[in-house]
Amino acid sequence: MKMTGAQILVECLKEQGVDVIFGYPGGSVLPIYDALYDADIKHILTRHEQGAAHAADGYARASGKVGVCLATSGPGATNLVTGIANAYMDSVPMVAFTGQVVSALLGRDSFQEADITGITLPITKHNYLVKDINDLARTVKEAFHIASTGRPGPVLVDIPRDVSGGETEYRDPGPVDLPGYHPVLYGEEEQLNKAAAAIMASQRPVIYAGGGVVVAGAHQELRQLAELLLAPVTTTLMGLGGFPGDHPLSLGMLGMHGSKYANYAVCECDLLLAVGARFDDRVTGKISEFAPHATIIHIDVDPAEIGKNVPVHIPIVGDVKNVLRQLLERLQAKLPGAWQEKIQAWKKEYPLDFEENGRLKPQQVIREIYRVTGGQARITTEVGQHQMWTAHYYTFTRPRTFISSGGLGTMGYGFPAAIGVQVACPDEVVFDIAGDGSIQMNIQELATAVNHELPVNVAILNNGFLGMVRQWQELFYNRRYSYTELINPDFVKLAEAYGAVGLRVSDPADLRPALEQAVKESRPVMLDFIIEREENVLPMVPPGAPLNQIID
Repeated sequence: MKMTGAQILVECLKEQGVDVIFGYPGGSVLPIYDALYDADIKHILTRHEQGAAHAADGYARASGKVGVCLATSGPGATNLVTGIANAYMDSVPMVAFTGQVVSALLGRDSFQEADITGITLPITKHNYLVKDINDLARTVKEAFHIASTGRPGPVLVDIPRDVSGGETEYRDPGPVDLPGYHPVLYGEEEQLNKAAAAIMASQRPVIYAGGGVVVAGAHQELRQLAELLLAPVTTTLMGLGGFPGDHPLSLGMLGMHGSKYANYAVCECDLLLAVGARFDDRVTGKISEFAPHATIIHIDVDPAEIGKNVPVHIPIVGDVKNVLRQLLERLQAKLPGAWQEKIQAWKKEYPLDFEENGRLKPQQVIREIYRVTGGQARITTEVGQHQMWTAHYYTFTRPRTFISSGGLGTMGYGFPAAIGVQVACPDEVVFDIAGDGSIQMNIQELATAVNHELPVNVAILNNGFLGMVRQWQELFYNRRYSYTELINPDFVKLAEAYGAVGLRVSDPADLRPALEQAVKESRPVMLDFIIEREENVLPMVPPGAPLNQIID
């Protein structure tokens, strides 16, 4: 049967189980949009291509499926770049399709031509320029396979207009065969035995869990391991929800804005079991003094991560879920001792806390969102102070419920990501917790949420500053607030202009009623919380300092 390239693409998407695409049309993708017009695939029209990429990213993180976004050539494609880089840094499975000028015009600086495969080479797991329509079906199948296997990541497929608009006989490409691409899924026996012996010999173990636990669906195995060993568990920002935050063995987050007790535990442990984490500089602080007394075991599906930032004594390459199961077969239960007593003493002595003074505090807002939603909401964040307060004061107990830009730190990520999360989880309450600076980077997506009747809640912690930058200026630049004070629009009127609900709260007494109203609304709600202007995120480890040098 003869089909156009665009029709072949749609058939391939259906075979991959794609039910939603986030995108923005343009001249070079018109054949694809024409094919989508009659297809049984939902299309969410965002207001900017960056929003489409972040929404596909949020959809993928919440659902565990591959997120799909689509943009036209040139500026449409380059507007995806930040979203693709964001997905790459956080290992999110995504396939981005871009239109390209016709093959005969490639390399001629044609109207809306950009070398998007060249541009995205360092920020994709793989990318393709499809020059022959007969390669299209195979390419799409390979793209989804690569994006979702091993360490997940974004794959870009660039399709010239003559390929999408051409016609050929459609044939199933058969199974994916990629010589040289065979992710290692199970740990080596020798390394597993070494790790098990080191774990059983340790007196002060700590488990350091990253986003790889969430990606691999290994949260149950992680909990089983921690309870067997009575080992405290600290997580990265991306690992939140991978281990229940209300579990007695939970230490919460470590690193620059980690809890004191998590940082102290890592500094004094004699064994650190890193699971699906990559030793980010915000976690390690001064690398030469990171976990100085510990034997370090590192489990990761990506061999390139092992030893990249921190020397590792026992590396184990493999899928985190498989390796944890292999380890559990080799371990015996441990009894509580002095280490567990010391951990509990630190937790009592150094709890996360803040001072209430009658004015609205950002920590109060986060805590009340947790209470009103019963801890069951899907939370996205932008990047900044509000992101860290969310990590501190919303207790995440399930995987895929905390969705944030960890590696790239992308302001403007949270709101379009929340749209993707709401599409993936239509029956759940979704909050984007934002700063007044970051929300304005993609605030135009409010129109997307309204048009598609997605009841996303946006909680703006409004202090009139680029808050985290201001905090660094206060602490490290003698309070010289150079260009970080904001003059904001009226967020309530802005929400209403888009057709959403706008609410403003400045009195702590009005906090709970406003949140209760928000979660009952069937429309998007933008909550403008006027918080104390110079509240800081504490505790904090100064950049480049050891983890035990803490400002609080």
